[in-house]
Amino acid sequence: MKKIRIGSGAGFAGDRVDPALTLIEHGELDYIIFECLAERTIGLARQEMLHDPSKGYSRLLEYRLSQVLKPAKQHGVKIITNMGAVNPRAAVAKAMEIARAQGITGLKFAAVTGDDVFSQLEQYSDAPILEFDGTVGQWTERLVSANAYMGAEGIIQALKDGADVVITGRVADPTLTLAPLRYEYGWTIDDAGPIGQCVLAGHLLECGGQVTGGYYADPGYKEVPDLDNLGFPLVEFDETGRFTLTKVAGTGGLVSVDTCKEQMLYEIHNPAAYLTPDAIADFSHVRFTQEGKDRVSAWGATSHGLPGQLKVNVCYRDSFITDCEISYGGCNALERARLAGDMFLKRLDRLGVAYTETRVDYIGYNSLYRDKLAACLSPSPAAEIRLHVAVRTDDRENAVMVSNEGDSIYTNGPTGGGGATMRISEIISVFSFFIPRDAVRAQVECEVL
Repeated sequence: MKKIRIGSGAGFAGDRVDPALTLIEHGELDYIIFECLAERTIGLARQEMLHDPSKGYSRLLEYRLSQVLKPAKQHGVKIITNMGAVNPRAAVAKAMEIARAQGITGLKFAAVTGDDVFSQLEQYSDAPILEFDGTVGQWTERLVSANAYMGAEGIIQALKDGADVVITGRVADPTLTLAPLRYEYGWTIDDAGPIGQCVLAGHLLECGGQVTGGYYADPGYKEVPDLDNLGFPLVEFDETGRFTLTKVAGTGGLVSVDTCKEQMLYEIHNPAAYLTPDAIADFSHVRFTQEGKDRVSAWGATSHGLPGQLKVNVCYRDSFITDCEISYGGCNALERARLAGDMFLKRLDRLGVAYTETRVDYIGYNSLYRDKLAACLSPSPAAEIRLHVAVRTDDRENAVMVSNEGDSIYTNGPTGGGGATMRISEIISVFSFFIPRDAVRAQVECEVL
């Protein structure tokens, strides 16, 4: 029976690299995926590309590929990743440059594009925004990027064309796993069970070490061994659609029914109708079974056809946030921090700073749970407190005024403050809307080294 093994080499843009090398060298893989594209990442990459047309791909692409290209070639592992962000062509050019520098030959690289719908936004100006009241056209002046979540078609075509390294832009996270499985087994949307299983596998793999205990560990309650050597997950599929999730023997972490359940429920709105560009997946009857140490089988996912629309991820220039922090320790620390926070806000008004929102946190007391719960949970008196004041402004000029005021707390505020820091961030926010499925077409360009 034909079996395909796919490993997860990254679960977000800044993920570590060594677990991917372990998977490539010891996981007996056919494919490894790198999921490195969050919602705001697109907007940040777009801004970088506007300054330098040769950029616009994931910030760690160069480092990551410099580590994995050669071992992947040696072990016959194909790479599929969305590290192309807004510029997959430039990402392929950089990947080929890295390969040449390392003396690697005989690889075919593919760029999958078609997700960028920024130039089409005018025709969707009346489209309602999903996250808040309003239409796309009302934000025209602030828009940075607009990218549709594509499905597997482009990746499948790249694999049919013989690609060894496939670099995409905005595709759905589970698509990175589903696409090679559809290619290998020839499954179509009519194969409801296998397609549902593919989406499930992709969803379990998409966050990397999260499903092997990385976002599961809670000392004394949910123990995870050797977290410093966390192994990333892999799935082994067979042609019936069944799969087993595991990791490389000897690595740290844990693969259990519970880690799989937690990851399955992570970031899905409706387990019975999880909308992806590849299928409307149904996880409501999934069963996980512990088959052995760090081996869990999964069965029961299905699907209900294709959604008629695709979601578009839009990034826009929102505002500036200035974060100012300073620490207070010893007796009366909380009261001194409160005095400083109160003084800070009054100073902003005295100086005429134009702001739209403020937030004052006393880290170590109420920064997570706010005042009502914090009063019950936090020790009193607090031995050390870090004051955090965040101020949102519409422009950088006012943000600088806030930062300057934060610096002045040292000698103009309560006694015993130290470790003051100030940071100004331009905020790129996101919203979504739907477009017709047939408005997006994947394009594939291959180059051979």
